Amino acid sequence: MALGWVPLKWEQIGRPTLARGLVWFWLALLAGAGALLLTLQILGPPAVPVPAAHSVMPTGTPTTISTRIAAPFAALQEPAPSIPGATLPRIAADGRTPMRAYAAPFDTSDRRPRIGILLAGIGLNGADSEAAINGLPGAVTLAFSPYAQRTAPLLEAARARGHEFLISLPLEPQGSPQHDAGNQALLVSATAEQNLRRLDWSLARIGGYVGATGALGALRGERFAGATQPMRDVLYALAGRGLLYVDPRPGITLPANVTGRPVDLVIDVAQQRIEIEVSLRQLEQIAREKGSALGLAGAPLPVTVGSLAAWAAGLEERGFVLAPITALMDTRPR
Repeated sequence: MALGWVPLKWEQIGRPTLARGLVWFWLALLAGAGALLLTLQILGPPAVPVPAAHSVMPTGTPTTISTRIAAPFAALQEPAPSIPGATLPRIAADGRTPMRAYAAPFDTSDRRPRIGILLAGIGLNGADSEAAINGLPGAVTLAFSPYAQRTAPLLEAARARGHEFLISLPLEPQGSPQHDAGNQALLVSATAEQNLRRLDWSLARIGGYVGATGALGALRGERFAGATQPMRDVLYALAGRGLLYVDPRPGITLPANVTGRPVDLVIDVAQQRIEIEVSLRQLEQIAREKGSALGLAGAPLPVTVGSLAAWAAGLEERGFVLAPITALMDTRPR
């Protein structure tokens, strides 16, 4: 008689047979697996402590450090005297400065040449700005326009992605009034008091930034920045609030007691992919020769963002490290 498979009936389980042992084995195994799954669902994944973001990562810092940028601290804010309900950045009573409190983390033990990218014009076009924030590495620094509206979602997204950011200042450019920096522009013809009030207006537009820049889209503020005393007044006002300054004019030297640096190259003068790629290669050469380099892009146009994303993806393979602006300068208290 041929032997075939015979289903085990429930009433047979109680017999002292091999089948009974197999059944109880599988029942116990299934019960244990079910209990384990239930326990994992209740407890959830294990928590991993993550330290707060800070400007630099000393040697030996755990790699689990958070990349999120801190939201504005009350201790680093004060009421804006001429703007009801608005606040201005300040140095805290304990010496903390905005340029350090809101800086993106960076491993200072990394000896590779550092390249920073400043992308200006954030906030003027919501869709382009959002695409840049989400599509570019967190080490890319952003500059928000003071004329931008409804910036809260963009600021939150930038902080979550680890982008440190600046506020752009509307400085009078060359070719004014044909090239217009807006109705809050700082002008050579204005009084010092008028310009400082307009500076406060720009600084009060958003919070949580590490500094300011004269890059306002395609404008560079050359006329105002070329006026020695008015520009010094602005730079000293920024320094007094613990802010750094990025000058959008390559080759400029800032006063010794001002934390900041000029850009080395404007990478999107020609808004074409091939031209942008050539500029980025030039930026690499500058970093190779000097140890660091800073490039400026005036607006988050799709061609610029796409070119930057593709370039940054292979940067480490070419021996460089992408760095936030605060990692390209000395931001220690002075």
